Amino acid sequence: MSPKARAVLALGLAQTMAWGGSYYIPAILAAPMARDLGLATPTVFAVFSAALLLSAFIGPAAGRAIDRHGGHWVLMASNLIMSAGLFALGLAQGFFGLCLAWALLGLGMGIGLYEAGFATLAKLFGAGARGPISGITLFAGFASTVAWPFSTWLEAHYGWRGACMVWAVIMPLLGLPLNGWLLPRRAEAAVAAAVAAAPAGRPPGLLALALLAYVFAVAGFTSAAMAAHLPGMLTLAGASAATVVLAGALLGPAQVGARLLEIGVLRRWSPLVSATLANATHPLGVLLLMLWGAPAAIAFVVLHGGGNGILTIARGTLPLALFGPAGYGGRTGWLAVPARFAAAAAPVLFGLLLERFGMAAMWFTAALSLAAIASLAILARITREETR
Repeated sequence: MSPKARAVLALGLAQTMAWGGSYYIPAILAAPMARDLGLATPTVFAVFSAALLLSAFIGPAAGRAIDRHGGHWVLMASNLIMSAGLFALGLAQGFFGLCLAWALLGLGMGIGLYEAGFATLAKLFGAGARGPISGITLFAGFASTVAWPFSTWLEAHYGWRGACMVWAVIMPLLGLPLNGWLLPRRAEAAVAAAVAAAPAGRPPGLLALALLAYVFAVAGFTSAAMAAHLPGMLTLAGASAATVVLAGALLGPAQVGARLLEIGVLRRWSPLVSATLANATHPLGVLLLMLWGAPAAIAFVVLHGGGNGILTIARGTLPLALFGPAGYGGRTGWLAVPARFAAAAAPVLFGLLLERFGMAAMWFTAALSLAAIASLAILARITREETR
């Protein structure tokens, strides 16, 4: 097995498990957790949002550590920390115990999810990491597909505490061998030589970084807003309950299908091109939904999901293509901070927009995506000028 294939297999499986045992836990366990702890369900989700914000602050330091030493120890540490957080969650007896557990999980997510995986691949394969980055997102695209039914089964048989304990055991049992043994240990010799011989070059300008951070923040906001409010929003558009269920079921396959398109076709072009196309799908879906209402519900979900699937890959490939592998981990860590803040705020903010403006709130997310397309066009121009 080639080093790239090993890396994709190891990180793909490890990321699927890491997302399933952390980010996707609240969707299934928040309600029974809240009942048992005597809290309101929104309180549990608020603590989860705070954990996401904590993970944003941890990301840059984790990225810099991966730049210096590679990703193995960082990713293995994330498995242990998330395991400790899940044990603490299973033992929590009240609000403060819940906060402590999610603080540990936030720390683990900050050093162990996509950005850490992307930085590890950039350290191993340099500019050749685009394919492996796409590969691990293809694997982890099934995280909710696997984790939600599994967590539902665990909760039904062992309660939410038992479900947390099982995930706590799985995390190091699978994560440590995958991240510590199957994942290649050293950068490819050609990559190491190319990085050593490369000129220092100009550091990325503040404008380029700000534009890219905005693009990622829009993707984070729109993805989180749709994830939280998609059923209610489609109902407002006049879709039947059966259509809403079908549309929701198509979201995951649309994301995975778009990632396959990126791997098979769009990889021939610059990530700027694929990111631009991906940002165009949400406004197009909004336009169809606003013009035709319920009959366009399925088309909207497929377009939005497909664009979101490619933009997840762009979080790893765009910084690599624009700024190179040197300092990649720390840079992507900082670029992820606005995106995670936007994702944490999106459910509340978009919910308020829906209450105030109804379906017209969709024009807001469409406008954000159109502005992201303009930002990518400016980035492309900056890149052309710097290469002259």
